[in-house]
Amino acid sequence: MVLTLAGSAATTLAAPPGFLSFDTALALALHENPALVASAAKIDAARQAAIPAGALPDPKLALGIDNVPTDGTDRFSLTRDFMTMRRISVMQEVPNRDKRHAREAVAQGRIEVAEAEARIVRLTVQRETAVAWISRYTLEQQLLRIDALFAENRLLDAAVRARFAAGQGRADETVAPRQEAALLEERRDELIARREQAVALLKRWIGAAAEAPLAGAPPDWSIARDTLMQHLAHHPALTAFDPLGRVLDAEADEAQAAKQSDWSVALSYQQRGPQFSNMAGIEFSFDLPVFTGTRQDPRIAAKRAERAALDAEREAMLREHAAQLAGDLAEYERLSRAVSRQRTVLLPLADEKAALTLAAWRGGKGSLSDLITARRERIDAELKATALEGERRQMAARLHFAYDEPLLSEESK
Repeated sequence: MVLTLAGSAATTLAAPPGFLSFDTALALALHENPALVASAAKIDAARQAAIPAGALPDPKLALGIDNVPTDGTDRFSLTRDFMTMRRISVMQEVPNRDKRHAREAVAQGRIEVAEAEARIVRLTVQRETAVAWISRYTLEQQLLRIDALFAENRLLDAAVRARFAAGQGRADETVAPRQEAALLEERRDELIARREQAVALLKRWIGAAAEAPLAGAPPDWSIARDTLMQHLAHHPALTAFDPLGRVLDAEADEAQAAKQSDWSVALSYQQRGPQFSNMAGIEFSFDLPVFTGTRQDPRIAAKRAERAALDAEREAMLREHAAQLAGDLAEYERLSRAVSRQRTVLLPLADEKAALTLAAWRGGKGSLSDLITARRERIDAELKATALEGERRQMAARLHFAYDEPLLSEESK
């Protein structure tokens, strides 16, 4: 998986230098984010730990001296007494086959757990990077509109002064455009601060590249409600319970296998005095699990209880994600309607009102205060339309990156 991510990043990073597109931001996040590096290291650690999982324990070497006399003329003699022997032995412990197979299953399950956690981290990085990029993009679009409004404000100020110079206006009216400019400055300062916050958040996921100027626009994903609902059980946070369950099942099997006897074999070589023959021996030993009621059985029961707890946790998370998905879909639909209403109804009405009040003011039939109010309403409508579109795209990103992309792509075919 790491090689795939690196190759994907290398392809996308071929974008024009000095700019940060949406795809480039995602590629950087997948290529350099420390959370993904940590996930890859955990997978590697689990794979390395699985290599010796089913192997026999290391053999043991024992050195000793047997039958040393402690009194008499041969006291503490190591050579003369025929009973004294120097001993070297090698022992191999052999856990029963079921126990070794269970340990292999536990190790394999932990690899799958690490891979499932890596998928969750990957989607989280993609989702949060997308949300942060869209947030910055939205704020910069609002700042561009504020700059355009400053140009309109300067034209209004010039028109008010010219009207006053021609004796067609009041002196206090010349203050209104400057008041509007001050309010625009306040709005711009607020947007600049929020933009800096968005850059800081984006920097968490892609590093210093977050400060580069943006290029392009975010994608407009198609959110299929039925597809998301059908694949709710395949949410990565839920599928991660499957390998966890397999680990607990294998650990329960290992505890069950402890009821069977393990055994060991030892080969020994014993050296006696030069006048006596050396000796060899073989020894077999077996575990006697005779107290299963207080040793093995409680461990088995503990693993089964953990398995039952895991199943209950999965059901609780399934309900949580079902509620969250329903809420997110409802919010996405609300935002879609709000964007449409803002773009097709409220913003055109605000433009029309501003145009009508401007025409009335120029014809001497309307007041400048009414014009300033109408212009402020239009400013609010324009900025709100951009903000709503940003919120809709952010919600779409959260829904889109809730699942592995191949899963949803396959369903859409």
